[in-house]
Amino acid sequence: MEVENILLKDKVADGILRLILNNSKHQNTLSELMMESLAKELSEAAIDDSVRVIILSAKGSIFCAGHDLKEITEARNNEDSGHTYFEKLFNTCSELMQLIVNNPKPIIAEVSGIATAAGCQLVASCDLAIASDESMFATPGVNIGLFCSTPMVALSRNVTNKHAMEMLLTGDMIGAQKATEIGLINNNVPSENLVQETLKLAKKVSSKSSMTLKIGKQAFYAQSSLDLSEAYKFTSQVMLDNILKDDAKEGIEAFINKRDPEWKDK
Repeated sequence: MEVENILLKDKVADGILRLILNNSKHQNTLSELMMESLAKELSEAAIDDSVRVIILSAKGSIFCAGHDLKEITEARNNEDSGHTYFEKLFNTCSELMQLIVNNPKPIIAEVSGIATAAGCQLVASCDLAIASDESMFATPGVNIGLFCSTPMVALSRNVTNKHAMEMLLTGDMIGAQKATEIGLINNNVPSENLVQETLKLAKKVSSKSSMTLKIGKQAFYAQSSLDLSEAYKFTSQVMLDNILKDDAKEGIEAFINKRDPEWKDK
């Protein structure tokens, strides 16, 4: 089950892969090793046909506290005052977040505890997110003189401008209920129900055609950056390509004949 000491993985039923941040002593920060481990597992899962859905969870009371500030402080002692290290750090983090968005498999964040800064960015980058009702979220960089500019990218693609700016400019924590209301997460549930509810959602998604999920996820993010007419032009072509696939034919026939579809995932 162990990938690295700080990242665990567990393959559960129905093609669901659970990746577990396991460095609670250091608040599950996105250290260099943690980001490298996550990137490796996400890249492998992307091409693994046995994986249909990925759940990202964490051990401990802090889901992820963002970057490792001790690593950052140590890097300031480098000859270039940390410039090379910081450039690599932020580029690696940005690449990781894009790996999540561009991964053909749906990724669900299961948040139990606090998600701040790049940890909040990690949640916002996932396709879906469910949190315990005790969870908290923040982009508090402004409080330490380092604006959460890269977390802002994911945050602003999930919530309205006013809600994003309130989090970014104040650095205040928001609770799980507020996070649900503004669209940062899909739902918040009692802590004792979190794993069950996340698995329920994951199983529902995993029951769909993986080919269809891949097409849909990629099209969703691609069309979001297009203007209205270009978006319709693009998605019309996507639907044309999709309807000619075996699973679209099977799904429509199954619906008409009132039976469960038998997916070929192609």
